[in-house]
Amino acid sequence: MRGDQIGFGIVGCGMISEFQARAIGDLPNARVVAFHDAVRELARKRAAECEARACETLEDLLAMPEIDVVSICTPSGAHMEPAIAAARAGKHVVVEKPLEVTVERVDAVIDACRRAGVTLGAIFPRRFNDSSRVLKDAIDRGRFGKIALGDVYIKWYRTQEYYDRGGWRGTWKLDGGGALMNQGIHGIDLLQWLLGGIAEVSAFTATLAHERIEVEDTAVAAVRFRNGALGVIEGTTASYPGTKIRIEVGGDRGSAVLEDESILAWTFAEEEPGDAEIRTRLGPRSGLPGGGAGDPKAIDSEGHRRQLEDFVHALRGNCAPACTGEDARAAVAIITGIYRSARERRPVEV
Repeated sequence: MRGDQIGFGIVGCGMISEFQARAIGDLPNARVVAFHDAVRELARKRAAECEARACETLEDLLAMPEIDVVSICTPSGAHMEPAIAAARAGKHVVVEKPLEVTVERVDAVIDACRRAGVTLGAIFPRRFNDSSRVLKDAIDRGRFGKIALGDVYIKWYRTQEYYDRGGWRGTWKLDGGGALMNQGIHGIDLLQWLLGGIAEVSAFTATLAHERIEVEDTAVAAVRFRNGALGVIEGTTASYPGTKIRIEVGGDRGSAVLEDESILAWTFAEEEPGDAEIRTRLGPRSGLPGGGAGDPKAIDSEGHRRQLEDFVHALRGNCAPACTGEDARAAVAIITGIYRSARERRPVEV
């Protein structure tokens, strides 16, 4: 790290790189130094927007001494190779969700960063929403009593054209799955983080509304959490026009309902002084981003800004970021477990 600012290099210049670059640009102690993409014109376009350098090769980007962190924004199944290369070059690494598309490839990235002594962070911006943090705190303090149920519903919509125009979308190799691995992973990660992990899944998957894709556009799973609670995961990209991600938590002392950034229900057997303020401040309100339910671009960069700010603080403080590679591994293990359960028609331990 040189001077007051931490330098980022972004590898992969598709849609999500725009949000990452905007988020980094909003941090006072960070800047985007360079971009690289196999399609050189995409890198040049992003570089021009950010007054940064466009690197023709990954090796050129990794050789730049002013780059401290490499952020991987390539297609999901192409995260491992540039992440490992960055770690071996001594760069800290941030990877967009999912960290990779199989547990084995996730573990390879984690191992490379550990061996190189660099910090690995994984992007799950919904963990950084105020509503998510408030709900996590209430669960951890035992306000729900004995939790019985934890559910997540991701009823999103993607057109056939969405899959057709992205050659990697809907493929096992580069997308790693469909409605769960690409879209549903946001809600699945949030649910398992809130409730402390999932132990077992039993699932069905299907491709019902899209053509020319290898993966599912609809999935349901019954789950057993490590704490003994039961729950449901539902995910689809075939529910027009797409609705907000909904998480429900119920215990014998309280219940809550979360929709994207809004808390719709917040009820406890023992009311606390701050509960009314939470319902007012974090309840349904106007001006919130769309969340990507019907349009992948209908998000803002605030979640990324908060998470990348945390990552920068972790580097400055020589400590672990709030979402490590090991944290991100859980969601991939759950989703691949769901796929295995559906394929083998049996319950699967995560």
